[in-house]
Amino acid sequence: MFVNRQRLEQIEADTLAPYALLSRNSKGRQHHDPEPQYRTAFQRDRDRIVHSAAFRRLEYKTQVFVNDEGDYYRTRLTHTLEVAQIGRTIARALAVNEDLVETICLAHDLGHSPFGHAGEGVLNKLTQNSGGFNHNHQSYRVVTQLEQRYPNWAGLNLTFETLEGIAKHETEYDLSHVAGFDVARRGSVEAQIANISDELAYNAHDLDDGLQAGLITLDDLRQLEIWQKVCKQAGWDGQKIDEIERHFLIRELIGLEVNDVLTCTSERLESLKPKSPADVQQYSEQMVTHSDEMKKLNRALKDFLYQNMYFQFRVMRMATRAQRFIEEIFGSYLQEPRQLPDEYQAQLKDKPIERVVADYIASMTDRGALLEYRRLFDPLTKP
Repeated sequence: MFVNRQRLEQIEADTLAPYALLSRNSKGRQHHDPEPQYRTAFQRDRDRIVHSAAFRRLEYKTQVFVNDEGDYYRTRLTHTLEVAQIGRTIARALAVNEDLVETICLAHDLGHSPFGHAGEGVLNKLTQNSGGFNHNHQSYRVVTQLEQRYPNWAGLNLTFETLEGIAKHETEYDLSHVAGFDVARRGSVEAQIANISDELAYNAHDLDDGLQAGLITLDDLRQLEIWQKVCKQAGWDGQKIDEIERHFLIRELIGLEVNDVLTCTSERLESLKPKSPADVQQYSEQMVTHSDEMKKLNRALKDFLYQNMYFQFRVMRMATRAQRFIEEIFGSYLQEPRQLPDEYQAQLKDKPIERVVADYIASMTDRGALLEYRRLFDPLTKP
């Protein structure tokens, strides 16, 4: 005996808030694909993402530090798992669909190029004549076009709600119109939780990696009001920090952030009383949000990380090296497309060469790109 899909769907209906998205109310998938007996539609989406090639490759893609800098530092995969874990915590506390939140979180970075934002920036520059490149749009293309796992369609054939959640990932890029979603509609509560979990995770964990790497010192941190709040809450004197204390303080920071999200969002939900998922998406502002005070503190933290970590000379050296690798690989493929694998050469009949080359490079891991560079330019490396 097992709990079947209908029972799982009923548990959702009985326990989740009225503004939560229920899997049994999904608008479905683009291609007919009968749902399994023992998983909901959103659980199936999650599993398809986890089993995708793009998800596995995240293990060797840069978060801040390139893979060869050391085994401790976060990669895109560990960042993604941390985002999903934070997202589930918030979803559970707000009585919304944990499975959908986790699914959107797990998919949000699938389109990242090797070497993090440095790689993304150079690919964007190199593809300006064919629409540019950003990892959010690429994540959507990965799950709808680029993953090839089924005989009758391209992509993973995910539900409308998962695809909308990926498309509504809030950044400076407006993806909704590209993906064909209503630009006037906000993301669902579940999509908004994924957004805020992503920002929360990378701020806290980039700070953790910066401390571990010695790029950030306690003297640097003492100027930050949010760090002062964390130390006060933790009862820590701030004189010296070892590994155990660093883990403890980063946990305190995440807890402070999550509590603020839950307090502020709960107050907003109580005030506005949305009766359905549509009510949330029609509201003019984000339903899931930080307090004004925490927004100010996080802005200062982000500015601090840019100044003291992302533009620190060691990180900039890694970024500059990565940009050169990608520029030269890109140029070599452009000059002689027959160097591309057969499946990518076949796409040249229907797509601009810049887009095909960008898709191939974006699929590479850090070490895969470094190996490809040596194959193309090092006479002592076998092609």
